[in-house]
Amino acid sequence: MGSKSKLSSEQISEFLASRRTTRDFLPDAIPQEKLDQILTDALTAPSWSNTRPFMIAIATGDSKDRISTEFSKRWAYLSTNLRKGLIGKIRIAITRYGLPTSNRLIGKPYSKDLKPRAMRLGADLYSHYGIAREDKLARDNWWAANYKFFGAPTELFIYVHKSLGIFSANDAGLMLENLVLSAHAHGLGTCPQGAAAIWDDVVRKEFEIPKNYRLLCGVAIGYPKDSKANQFESNRIKSAEIIAKKKSK
Repeated sequence: MGSKSKLSSEQISEFLASRRTTRDFLPDAIPQEKLDQILTDALTAPSWSNTRPFMIAIATGDSKDRISTEFSKRWAYLSTNLRKGLIGKIRIAITRYGLPTSNRLIGKPYSKDLKPRAMRLGADLYSHYGIAREDKLARDNWWAANYKFFGAPTELFIYVHKSLGIFSANDAGLMLENLVLSAHAHGLGTCPQGAAAIWDDVVRKEFEIPKNYRLLCGVAIGYPKDSKANQFESNRIKSAEIIAKKKSK
């Protein structure tokens, strides 16, 4: 039996550290055989009793464009009216257009222990793009790129089975990490998107999704452009920040 090549621990660490979020994609389609392999790799992740409590809706071509168009319209309406203050908020409350139809948690503030990390990312990202903190219009316009999926030819919508609750999300997270890393190994970029998970009704118009599945997130996937957007490197916290301290005796 021939020996199989094995990456060293240093090579694995280097590969993991080299993955970055892509926010600007080429329009080039992903070859079907490459996407199939990435999904196959994703499913090597462990799962609760091997239940695989998740589904993936793969949006390309016209279906992706229809979803993107409706998402963009809703965001434009929502952001424009929110910048108008109380009158705009009243208009939103009356029409209900643009309000989340799923995952309302996304619109809530971060808890005080997590907020500093999110604020740092926001400040670093807007600074990279040359957007002033007080320039609400520019920030809204930048956020709107989420709903064009940053130009990616494919958008994945990840659904989790409601019956297993957080364990479904855990399994989906394990699967997604494999997917993202496999895509990286195949020369593709990815951008996991919480922003794409707030209007589930739009996605369901394009795909047959059982009622007992809940939208978790979107993932833009495709070939990265050589652009300033993809030169951004976010801060990565040290492992000590997430290790629980022992109680003093």
